Amino acid sequence: MASQEPSNSKFFSAFSLVAAVGAAAVAKKVLTTSWRAATGKNPPANPADPDVGMGEAVMFAAVSGTLIGVARMLAARRAADYYAKSTGHLPPQLKKDGQDASKASAPQS
Repeated sequence: MASQEPSNSKFFSAFSLVAAVGAAAVAKKVLTTSWRAATGKNPPANPADPDVGMGEAVMFAAVSGTLIGVARMLAARRAADYYAKSTGHLPPQLKKDGQDASKASAPQS
């Protein structure tokens, strides 16, 4: 089974990359459509352009960064879930992060 681990790891890496790129593309489309609906104009092509108002640039950066980040995270979680269901374990790149409060040790005083 150890000989399959590098192959599985490469598969997960490729699968999660494709999922993240797809999620980012969908998020960008949603962002463009939502921005047009909310503002009545196209989103700024380059928010760093001095001709774009500071408020608009900051808002676009915040909204687009958040939306794309969340979409990529959801895609990565979905890819990891698919991998875990297919192989019976998490991919080697992913380890539990200890966020389970019921298993956390009590703070030392």
